[in-house]
Amino acid sequence: MIITAPQRFGVSLIAFPLLFWTTFGVATAAPPEIVPGPYKHGPDSSPIDGVPKGTVTEHELLESSVFPGTKRRYSVYVPAQYDGTKPAALMVFQDGHAYVGPGGDFRATTVMDNLIHRGEMPITVGVFIDPGTKDELPEKRGWNPRPTNRAVEYDSVSDDYARFLLEDVLPRVAKDVRITDNPDLRAICGMSSGGICAFSVAWFRPDSFRKVVSHIGSFVDIRGGHVYPALVRKGEQKPLRVFLQDGAGDLDNQHGNWPLANQQMANSLAYRKYDYQFVYGDGEHNGVHGGAIFPDTLRWLWRDWADQMP
Repeated sequence: MIITAPQRFGVSLIAFPLLFWTTFGVATAAPPEIVPGPYKHGPDSSPIDGVPKGTVTEHELLESSVFPGTKRRYSVYVPAQYDGTKPAALMVFQDGHAYVGPGGDFRATTVMDNLIHRGEMPITVGVFIDPGTKDELPEKRGWNPRPTNRAVEYDSVSDDYARFLLEDVLPRVAKDVRITDNPDLRAICGMSSGGICAFSVAWFRPDSFRKVVSHIGSFVDIRGGHVYPALVRKGEQKPLRVFLQDGAGDLDNQHGNWPLANQQMANSLAYRKYDYQFVYGDGEHNGVHGGAIFPDTLRWLWRDWADQMP
């Protein structure tokens, strides 16, 4: 397995081998090569003339069977190419406000417009969900006030959030747009606690989601997530494709060390020969690096999507 730098498949590739060093005769993984900043958006993160734009609608979910007493906002992106004749692929985003729209670090809907237009990912519906709160919903999406149920939903090592998506959210989305049931055409993405949440959804429900993107993922002991490297090594191998991104300047606090935790996850995925990629930079706990490489992340994630179509 390799740890790779940002890449544009079919055009260029920069790869760093997973090196090993020996201590007392035992081979162990060396620290990964760092892809240094500064990290800047490329052309696929901005609108391009001639590329049709999808539509984004805003919604509220004021009840939940899985997380009673919570409410939240979410957005649904439908690409311009969707015509309803066939089910669309699906990509779900935690902390949806940080991903949706033309601004910010990720600019996900713009990136999806550009990649779908060129056939570098399938026609994909995006669902951008904010974490739940038990307080009143703020006037605008975001962190004001801080969502009170975020850690419970995102950091717990359980299938609760997967059930929330499958029972509370996606049936509502499916009333307006056809979504595939093929788990190989369903992806889930998040940053920080939303990143570990994305992995949890696919780990517990690979029958529903098999593609994972984790930016600066919190694989630490906020609510027991530090166990994942061991679970990956000892558990049954699952048909997942996993993208991890982190930076050497990420958090180090009472919950754990984020750079070390992500390296442990990458090494465990390598040990079990998962289809994975780990991009390691020198950034901090933010979306700057992950946003800059987001188009290449999606290219890698969806690289063989046409082979998975019915």
